[in-house]
Amino acid sequence: MVPRFDLSLYLVTDPEMTARRGVVATVAAAVAGGVTIVQLRDKLGSARALAEAGRALLALLRPLGVPLLVNDRLDVAHAIGADGAHVGQDDLPPSEARILLGPQAIVGLSITASHQLGTIDTSVDYVGLGPLFPTGTKADAAPALGETGFAALRRQITLPVVAIGGITVANTPRTLAAGADGVAVISAICAAADPQAAAQALRHAIRTVRR
Repeated sequence: MVPRFDLSLYLVTDPEMTARRGVVATVAAAVAGGVTIVQLRDKLGSARALAEAGRALLALLRPLGVPLLVNDRLDVAHAIGADGAHVGQDDLPPSEARILLGPQAIVGLSITASHQLGTIDTSVDYVGLGPLFPTGTKADAAPALGETGFAALRRQITLPVVAIGGITVANTPRTLAAGADGVAVISAICAAADPQAAAQALRHAIRTVRR
């Protein structure tokens, strides 16, 4: 059976980092470089602006078979027919996402510490675990887990896990060695001068480890 999604190289968009090039152009280049799944994230944008960006991304990604998830905004994910949503600990619970988006939707949940493991329920398809390394991308990021802390939490999660937080080409092998099924990046691609080349470098690092 073909998996519904591939977490190998997971791109999370950032409105400021993609402002100059545009989010659609950035994602197009990143997918050409090997990104396997995309999360549209804009904590401050209006619902209308997010929906417009989401529809443009769906038009790009659907023919390529790359899923589009919407961060937090279940209303927008539902309205545009996104492939799913990713929710954090302060958002509506994944069970609500499942009810709204349906049984075929991809639902992801962020976990940053051991006391949150109990929030993983049968509605969740994968877990975003981190931050693994220190990161400056998210101002309110939790303390970095480090490789040992990440690996300890990973062993307690039966679902696929994508690591996030401070991930680069250089530390991708260590990330996968700690138990991640994939790497999620923001600045490593969105802030790169050449998003396609940045994605290709990350994809090469992933494939090298998996050989």
